[in-house]
Amino acid sequence: MDNKKVTFDDIAKYTHFSKTTISRYFNNPDSLTVKNQDIIAQALIDLNYQENKLAKVLANGKSEFVGIIIPNLYLDYFAEMLNQILTTYETFGYKFLVFVSMNNKETERKYLQELLAYKIEGMIILSHTIPSKELASYNIPIVTIEREDDYVNSVNTDNYMGAVQATSLLCKNNCDVLLHINSQVEKDVPAYGRIQGFQDTCKEYGIQHELIIRDLGHSPSEIHNCMTGICHYLEEKYPGQKKGLFMANDTHANSMLNIIFRKHGKLPGDYRMIGFDDSPIASQAIIPISTIGQQIDKLAFTAMELLVEEMNERKKRRPKPKTGLIHKNITPILLRRETTD
Repeated sequence: MDNKKVTFDDIAKYTHFSKTTISRYFNNPDSLTVKNQDIIAQALIDLNYQENKLAKVLANGKSEFVGIIIPNLYLDYFAEMLNQILTTYETFGYKFLVFVSMNNKETERKYLQELLAYKIEGMIILSHTIPSKELASYNIPIVTIEREDDYVNSVNTDNYMGAVQATSLLCKNNCDVLLHINSQVEKDVPAYGRIQGFQDTCKEYGIQHELIIRDLGHSPSEIHNCMTGICHYLEEKYPGQKKGLFMANDTHANSMLNIIFRKHGKLPGDYRMIGFDDSPIASQAIIPISTIGQQIDKLAFTAMELLVEEMNERKKRRPKPKTGLIHKNITPILLRRETTD
């Protein structure tokens, strides 16, 4: 069979099953006994069978593709999250079609229609643009990560706990003033927990603090310019005071660290800093950055695991009716490095 394309007829003759039974193995394996599934599976190995994926999609409408919509790749968190999702192929066998939306609602709707046209079996959504109610209306398995999730399954970090860990560490570093630098975040988005956790912890410790909320930029150059302005503001407003900076993510933390380092030739004693996410940039920075590890690998794997469960259920002849939404929380981990004591 090595020089000849193996057909269903060849497999049927080899196993002494009918071609109908072989077809059922590929299109509805649960309709066969486990013993017969094992016999056919071994035959495929013996015959060096190479499956025609396109023919299978045309036959049963199942593409083995999952769609991903991600807001951007200039934040290291999203780049690492995408990397971790893609590595789940080895476990689950699903391939991915990826679109970067850049927070444009109409573009994102176009991407959604494109993904549906490719007969994807499910979607992982990281962008915040389209409400979860609209996403749910597409009637396809969806899992979101770190975004509003009132109508869809989701996997999120316990952002509030992470903020408490970060803020508490800065307090224990004997900072005079704590500052949380973030963009505008809606209260129904999990990341709002970083803002709330920071404020609550500062009040609990009775420490001077400021919340700096502004548009932090949408490209590396914009982020750098914004962080430069914030650094200038901090040094004018809090001269001589030990400043504890809780950054919204590690990309912003690294940008701020570079600006401070270029200005002073080091991280001065009146600065302490912690980021959030533990993307590779934190450990590889000019000074390794303390951070709150979101366990990005675990977030990605759990999201894919949850999605596969729902996709597999829908493939059954009698799928169980969906009884409710599933929202899973991943515990963050405090990682102390050289930007804090």
